[in-house]
Amino acid sequence: MLVNGISVTVTGLEDMSKKEIIGYIQMLQQENNGDLAKLSISPAEDGEINLDYELQPAKFERIRRITGYLVGTIDRWNNAKKAEEHDRVKHAVIN
Repeated sequence: MLVNGISVTVTGLEDMSKKEIIGYIQMLQQENNGDLAKLSISPAEDGEINLDYELQPAKFERIRRITGYLVGTIDRWNNAKKAEEHDRVKHAVIN
């Protein structure tokens, strides 16, 4: 099921309310800066609750190396550096 945009699976706990699920989601989002993607809730052997979750993939910015400079964006480069980046041979990424 989808709760607050998070894919949630509840196994072995038929009496769990949506309010409880939202509580677990809020707790995990608070601990993980809101990056929760999936949540699986199941009973533990000791009477507790197992919370297995996945976080959203980390976002990263592309970094370029041009003549010794490591940069994320080229918006502050002069025309010579922009031309150097434009003339570079681009290599494909192979999976």
